[in-house]
Amino acid sequence: MSIVPPPPLVGRSTELRTLIDAVTRPPAVVLVEGEAGIGKTRLVRAALDRLPSGDRAVLLGYCHQIREPFPYGPVFEALRDIRGRLPAAHRLNPVTGALRAHLPELAGALPPSPQPLDDPRAERHRVFRAIRALLAAVGPAVLVVEDLHWADDGTLDLLRFLAGQPPRELAVVATCRRDGVAGPPLGRAYRHQPDTASVVVRLAPLDASGVASLAGALLERSDLSPGFVTRLHERTAGIPFVVEELVRSLPASLPGADDPDALDRAVDRVGVPLLLREAMAERMTCLSPAAAGAVRAAAVLRLPAAEQLITAVGGDPAAPNTAGQGPGGLSAVGLGPGGLSAVGLGPGGLGAVGSGSAGLAEALRAGVLHEHPGGRYGFRHALAQQAVYDAIPGPERRAAHVRAMAALAATDAPPLVQLAFHARQAGDTDAWVRHGTAAAQQAAALGDTALAVEVVEGMLDDPDLPVRDRGPLVLMLSRFAATGLSHQRVVRLLRQVLRGDFLSRDVRGEVRLNLGVVLSNQAGDAAAGRPEIMAALAELDDRPTLAARGWASMAMPEWGAESLAEHAEWMARAEALVATADNPELSAAVLANRASFEMTTGSPGAFDVAARLPAADPRTAVRREVARAYCNLHDSATTVGLYAAAERFAREGRRLALETGAHYPAFLLDASAIRREWLTGRWDGLRDRAASLGESATETPLIAVDLWLVLGLLALATGEWEEAVRQFHRAGLDAPEARNVPVVTAAAGGLVDLHLAQGAVDEAVAEAGRAVARLRRKGVWVWGASLVPSAVAAFARAGHTGAAAELVDEYAAGIAGRVAPAAHAALDAARGALAAAGLRHADAAAFFARAREAYAALPQPYAAARAAEGGARAGLALGDGAAAAGFREAAEWYGRLGATHDAARCRRVLRDIGVDVPLPRGGRRPAGALSQREREVARLVALGRTNREIADVLFLSTRTVETHVATVLRKLGVRSRTQIAPPG
Repeated sequence: MSIVPPPPLVGRSTELRTLIDAVTRPPAVVLVEGEAGIGKTRLVRAALDRLPSGDRAVLLGYCHQIREPFPYGPVFEALRDIRGRLPAAHRLNPVTGALRAHLPELAGALPPSPQPLDDPRAERHRVFRAIRALLAAVGPAVLVVEDLHWADDGTLDLLRFLAGQPPRELAVVATCRRDGVAGPPLGRAYRHQPDTASVVVRLAPLDASGVASLAGALLERSDLSPGFVTRLHERTAGIPFVVEELVRSLPASLPGADDPDALDRAVDRVGVPLLLREAMAERMTCLSPAAAGAVRAAAVLRLPAAEQLITAVGGDPAAPNTAGQGPGGLSAVGLGPGGLSAVGLGPGGLGAVGSGSAGLAEALRAGVLHEHPGGRYGFRHALAQQAVYDAIPGPERRAAHVRAMAALAATDAPPLVQLAFHARQAGDTDAWVRHGTAAAQQAAALGDTALAVEVVEGMLDDPDLPVRDRGPLVLMLSRFAATGLSHQRVVRLLRQVLRGDFLSRDVRGEVRLNLGVVLSNQAGDAAAGRPEIMAALAELDDRPTLAARGWASMAMPEWGAESLAEHAEWMARAEALVATADNPELSAAVLANRASFEMTTGSPGAFDVAARLPAADPRTAVRREVARAYCNLHDSATTVGLYAAAERFAREGRRLALETGAHYPAFLLDASAIRREWLTGRWDGLRDRAASLGESATETPLIAVDLWLVLGLLALATGEWEEAVRQFHRAGLDAPEARNVPVVTAAAGGLVDLHLAQGAVDEAVAEAGRAVARLRRKGVWVWGASLVPSAVAAFARAGHTGAAAELVDEYAAGIAGRVAPAAHAALDAARGALAAAGLRHADAAAFFARAREAYAALPQPYAAARAAEGGARAGLALGDGAAAAGFREAAEWYGRLGATHDAARCRRVLRDIGVDVPLPRGGRRPAGALSQREREVARLVALGRTNREIADVLFLSTRTVETHVATVLRKLGVRSRTQIAPPG
């Protein structure tokens, strides 16, 4: 509706070409970055206008600064108008029926709704898949999401999903500010896919010539003096929006080129310095009172709003401003006998007020306000909104916020976050706390814990929040954090609050306990979390229920540097406190930890304790604790090698978790199941499953450590040394004292194997020594199954046979009488390595044969293959003719798993002893397809390995690798090894 001509696009030709090129070659993900006012939206609109003609849908969605708990809102907004582009409902992917409730406008065009899922995570994933399927059905499309810096966590997760697996005809374009925020706009979890164009377009301020071009186009003049341009550039910093607003505020009749100094004087009259608020003030003076009132109302509302809301908040410009002047102060405004009366509201609710509608129309025609999708009106840019808002006198501003509260409260679904904001700005503290608390509770109930935390955090950060309200809000925040997944912001704030002195002793103790739990669990930082729990216990001496939870948490031996005896003492304390309390939920929680304690230490009585868990209790809270217990029992049984029992615990744990809403333990179960799949040889697709799950756990290292461990072990088995080291450190070797001890121990075993494979014996011995010392201090030897055989091999290879023998003896004593099949199999493997080092090859062959049999029975096929290889080496040293069969068996075992480095090592031995072992062909393959060896070489080339490094990993000659690389290049039709992508 604006009659002001649109500004030209100046100085962006390169960026425009880049954007158009990416959008026209989908799939593509484009991020347009820059500070506020730099022209991100203008560039995107210009690119869309210049796209080649064709049937391409343009879908627009907007993120907002004040957001209500409506996850994925910007994407759903973009999808509302695609009905005419969809095929018949029966031709759509059935999963799109899951969007009926989210997109009522399209309900008639979508398939039937599927049955709801009990698992919120599964339901969310189905919604994500449905959105991707719907976008694929639209055909060629550009999805534009504006202001990504204001996106909610759910929208970011969805966009990461779409960007990671986009439909082949979709281009995703997002605009965002960086404003000093570290990390990529889509989060560190986003990974660029090799078949998707990924482009970042960064917009910088205009230089002086760009400012001259823009100002000249706006003023329709070509005679601007250098002095005028220089002054304009200096005072606007080259930000196009500020240039535009400033130039529009200049007099309509500027002097000609013969008087260049007059142009400089015109700029000076706007203000010193020439900030946006002065430019907006000049434009506001040209508006009628009704139009100015509409603009100020839009500034107060901050978000684009409907006409009725703007006119209600703007009030009647002809009426005297008495808001807040009655005896009741602000509460007298808009509050009548019936509660919220209509300040600026007619009998019909949010009706037109005075000349408000005419004023809004005038503001639109003048280009001060702009029309947004959905019949909403607001500023083109947040800078303009802030400039107008800052210019409103304080009393008028407060009165407008009161009117906004009244108008918003009268809607069918009052937006609580906005109500809290307006109450705060109106100075109504009670309403602010009431609405803010309700908004946080609503967000948490809807699963948007991040927004709940954000709302409470904002209130606690405000110095005007009364002391009486701080305690309940801090407690609420700590409870949100203890049950959610996000933690980083909460930890900072809780620590800050605990440094104060306004909390009572019991509230402080509970807050500190929750902080310790969050640090130990979600943050995975036991070194920081456990001292907080211990400090909380000293403050909870008169609250035995909470104290019991604290002691039970400390009793879990997987965390901390304390000995098993200390953990046992803490468990006894928790159980003693439980005995004095009539609290079934607490009793179940402590019993859950006791069952996990027994299972993870290989206690013969573990299953008896687990059988006492009240899985059939009618109380949801009690069964929720049992769900947590089963999920932990799955992890513990996996660690000690009881895989059949682990699967049973997983099934029951998942069922109870879904039944009781215990989402966090269920997510832990998913991660530990990845480790069980690695151990039991289910490697097909495991790398992708682990990486995908890891992307959703970027803020929760505890959940991710199993995943990083598995990714490291998979990389080790394929000779990807740098990747393996990186993942082992992520799994806990970066801070072993603060991480999960069983996982850190397994990661250390993997790193010892890596050093030995590279011939770095000294590094292997050093790593083994540190890891064994940690295990010895803890005293839970059953956790050494993945470490001790490797440590014995390292010590023996370095000539430290005495230390190796002592470790074997200590390990044997530590696992004696323990129910831990993996540990007992590892003991035979360690004894085999020790015997081989002592040249007792017959003993070594016998020990390795026993280990192989035990591993195969578990099953642990990778460990069984390693034992078979060890036995074959012992047989070879004995001159046993059957040794070749042992190497062949190990190579085949490794090959089936995908352990290409290990398989190549065995095949190299067979070649050395004169046995020809062709690679398994896996059936007929199309002409031009890569062979298995060529795929192995191509994968290593794609990882950046040199021919010499590839030769070392695959036990080939450099000349052979050169031949394979040449064949790969020819078959793939590429000229450079940098163009080789990892085989699928």
